[in-house]
Amino acid sequence: MHTVKEAAEMTGLTEHAVRYYTDKGLVPTVQRNKNNIRLFDADSINWLYGIKCLKQTGMPIESIKTYVDLCLEGDSTVAQRCALMMEYKEAALIQLEEAKQRVAHLEQKALQYQAILEQRIPDLTNPANWGKVLEDGGQVPARRKREPQLS
Repeated sequence: MHTVKEAAEMTGLTEHAVRYYTDKGLVPTVQRNKNNIRLFDADSINWLYGIKCLKQTGMPIESIKTYVDLCLEGDSTVAQRCALMMEYKEAALIQLEEAKQRVAHLEQKALQYQAILEQRIPDLTNPANWGKVLEDGGQVPARRKREPQLS
């Protein structure tokens, strides 16, 4: 049997996270001694590893609790557990695309700043300077007409 501290060290979780997960009912095999101290056996450690993996997918605690409950029901819930994983896979793919768009935007900005540093284009990146640009009849990035987004 392992203490909270030992369980945390074994799984790479914080002691706080181990306590939180047990309090949320995510470690159904956790035991308590006569002093109400949490004790973790090999099965409890496995649950903690599983929770850690699911948290790394971005799955919220409520969904992890659903997953744990489904696991406890047994093999009859495999399809439901699979559906839950697919739901979060789709969410992760959307987040990945959004991250790719952010990276592309940052790459474009880096190119823009490089051109500014090389004095190939004027610096229109500072909103503090936009008043003067507008007074001179110029356009600033935030006020340019944007191309409609294609769906």
